Amino acid sequence: MGKASRPRRGSLQYWPRKRAEKILPSVNWRGITQANSDKKLLGFIGYKVGMKSLFVKDNTNESMTKGKRISIPITILECPPLKILSVRFYKNKKVASEILSNDLDKTLIRKIKFPKKNLKKINEFSDFDDVRIITYSLVKTTTIKKKPDVVEIALSGTKEEKFAWIKEHLNKEIKISEVFNVGGLTDIRGVTKGKGIQGPVKRFGITLRSHKAEKGQRKTGSLGPWHPARVTFRVPMAGQLGMFTRTTYNNSILEIGSITEKNINPKEGFKKYGNIKTDYIILRGSIQGPSKRQLIITQPLRATKTQSKKSYEVIEIR
Repeated sequence: MGKASRPRRGSLQYWPRKRAEKILPSVNWRGITQANSDKKLLGFIGYKVGMKSLFVKDNTNESMTKGKRISIPITILECPPLKILSVRFYKNKKVASEILSNDLDKTLIRKIKFPKKNLKKINEFSDFDDVRIITYSLVKTTTIKKKPDVVEIALSGTKEEKFAWIKEHLNKEIKISEVFNVGGLTDIRGVTKGKGIQGPVKRFGITLRSHKAEKGQRKTGSLGPWHPARVTFRVPMAGQLGMFTRTTYNNSILEIGSITEKNINPKEGFKKYGNIKTDYIILRGSIQGPSKRQLIITQPLRATKTQSKKSYEVIEIR
């Protein structure tokens, strides 16, 4: 019998397997900033609409289907505009000060407690190492909900270039087309679909035992040795599955558009979502999370040549 060669059941990279503490995860912007020094804003907030099939013409060099009409799976994200909530200044890797925007959404004011007024103006700050922005999505323009999602997003460039970009876009709407380009790559950070408590077969993919097994089929054959006299955390056990923070890397951007210019809504609307009312982005492949799940779209942390060289010409959505 040949030697079994396969990865172990259940990666220990994701441990402990428990529910995510928050829906919008924290992002390590330092690595993304170093890899995307030519970009300005490094992230955006999007909402998962659903999956479709897309007919495209494959223009990838050295591809077996080059010049042919093929069908690929896609995920559609609705991306309403962002606005700057506050500007956060860092000194010695700590928050030195924060300045609120003067033009805040009324829905945001009702949900979050703010100070009565700013003690300083944005032009008064000069002694800082880094500056980032706290943004919120204008999600009330969609059919999802009214309460905005708030997230911190970093910028690339020198601190003078960052400061100039912030002053230019303060109190203005930021659109997805200003941040990402068609044909580029992006990373998606978000929380997966929750499945509750599941057994070890579904949770870790262990093999079903024989139908003649004495004490159950959908369980492990052994919980470990006599000594140490305890069950280690490496043993596949029943527990929480899903609702985990995960990242999908290097998703190809096939199309970025506005629903006012190109209406991609089906007659009956998207299943479990409804109709898109603002801007949208179409990505190749699948994305974690159910419909209406908020996601953080970021510039690629480590773009690969395999994904970067792929080129598709959009024909129609099926």
